[in-house]
Amino acid sequence: MRDLGFVVGAIVALATACSAPPPPAPPPEPILKPAQKAEFKPLADNYGAPSEALVTLGRQLFHEQRLSASQDISCNSCHTLSNFGVDGQPTSTGFKGQKGGRNSPTVMNAAGHFKQFWDGRMEQVEDQAKGPVLNPGEMAMKDDNAVVALLKSIPGYEPLFKAAFPDDKDPVTWDNYAKAVGGFERKLTTPGRFDTWAKGDDKALTDDEQKGAKLFMETGCMACHNGPLFGGTGFQKVGAVKPWPNQNDHGRKDVTKADDDDMLFKVPSLRNVEKTAPYFHDGQTATLEAAVKMMARHQLGKELSDADTASIISFLKTLTGELPKDLIAEPSELPAGPKTPKPVKG
Repeated sequence: MRDLGFVVGAIVALATACSAPPPPAPPPEPILKPAQKAEFKPLADNYGAPSEALVTLGRQLFHEQRLSASQDISCNSCHTLSNFGVDGQPTSTGFKGQKGGRNSPTVMNAAGHFKQFWDGRMEQVEDQAKGPVLNPGEMAMKDDNAVVALLKSIPGYEPLFKAAFPDDKDPVTWDNYAKAVGGFERKLTTPGRFDTWAKGDDKALTDDEQKGAKLFMETGCMACHNGPLFGGTGFQKVGAVKPWPNQNDHGRKDVTKADDDDMLFKVPSLRNVEKTAPYFHDGQTATLEAAVKMMARHQLGKELSDADTASIISFLKTLTGELPKDLIAEPSELPAGPKTPKPVKG
């Protein structure tokens, strides 16, 4: 009987053990280690805090076609706000149908770049705002005095300038024009789903997108495309490992005349890169797939498979943000005055 009791007890113990719930599974390993994820930075809310009056004036000027000699080209023509700040062309069309020498980069988040233009010849967006207006191949205004005269001839601009520059006795000036356009551009930020993830919400990106982020990092892309904008922080030589196909444009060397700057260009931001084709300074690469493979080949000496390319692109698409709808809406044109110049015919 003693043996029988032992057997029964063992059976009961075994049954109890079998019916007990299994211990909880350990949590899955994160796709990106905390130190890796910390390398991904969220976007700033804005790049300065310009007054509402300054932004209102800058928005009006950004869309002002009469600031071109032909009066049919504005900043928005080449940097179309409703199209993520680009016109979708390899190079933009200027005065009398002239084509620019380089692709027009997006104006979205541009105020966060360390320098402006592909060759970095201007420091801030306020400096950049002056260039296209006087460029004979772009908006082709005669000089800054002609710009000021044009603005003063349109009655609606004086009160807007006075509101934006209340301490200036004569607020309608060339420098204030640039400050207003630059101030407006400082508000053109496009945070999105990536930023929610970078701030701590791991569910904001899918596992596949996070794997793409990890591959983006491990492939070496972040060596150049770093910071909150994934670029815009420095210059790099195109064709660092394998010569770049287009050798006609020498980039920053054209500014500095230094041989060490040959083929150096500002690293573009990857924010909204899904929406800003065609790519690179010459605008000759039509698809994001081709652009990613070219970067790997010419800058890193790597040949990416189609699968790896698709994985990286799945991550890059999370950098597409929300357009600031109120800011990008086109304002009504201010009525001309009796002294407003007529367009120069092409």
